[in-house]
Amino acid sequence: MKKLIVAIMSAGVMVLVGVASADDDERGRRGPDVKPMTNPLYLSECGSCHFAYQAGFLPARSWQKLMGGLADHFGDNAELNETDREVIETYLVANAADRVEGRRSNKFMRSIGDSTPLRISEVRYFRHEHDEIPQRVIKHKNIGSFSNCIACHTKADLGSYAEREIRIPGVGRWED
Repeated sequence: MKKLIVAIMSAGVMVLVGVASADDDERGRRGPDVKPMTNPLYLSECGSCHFAYQAGFLPARSWQKLMGGLADHFGDNAELNETDREVIETYLVANAADRVEGRRSNKFMRSIGDSTPLRISEVRYFRHEHDEIPQRVIKHKNIGSFSNCIACHTKADLGSYAEREIRIPGVGRWED
């Protein structure tokens, strides 16, 4: 029964991914900026505490380090049973920025180089893309920090970070 539920959830996510992939970005190209997350276990386990970040934002070595240190996951104990941890880590590594093709993943990897970042918000490319946003805006009660992607990027869960889809709480539409 559990396998049937996971299969049904996966099919639903795939349909949503297909809908997101049909969108044009601001330059008229088709598809998401970064491959959307489709693993139901990752979405339920990791997404229950924070935004389910796309694997394509960090290299495999970063995901391996993060998944190997869940006892102290940014100050919280996020340990999983070993089977679930292995399934999620395998998925993240297979879809990491250095393992997949994608416009945004490629940009992240160029700015990461050989480093092993643990926070997406500390990557040079991320900081460059968000450098004009004042801290007072980030501290808005509906945002809180740069790690809350979905607060401003209305289709972040679908892998789309197009500028036309940005709506910043307390500010509105954002344009560079």
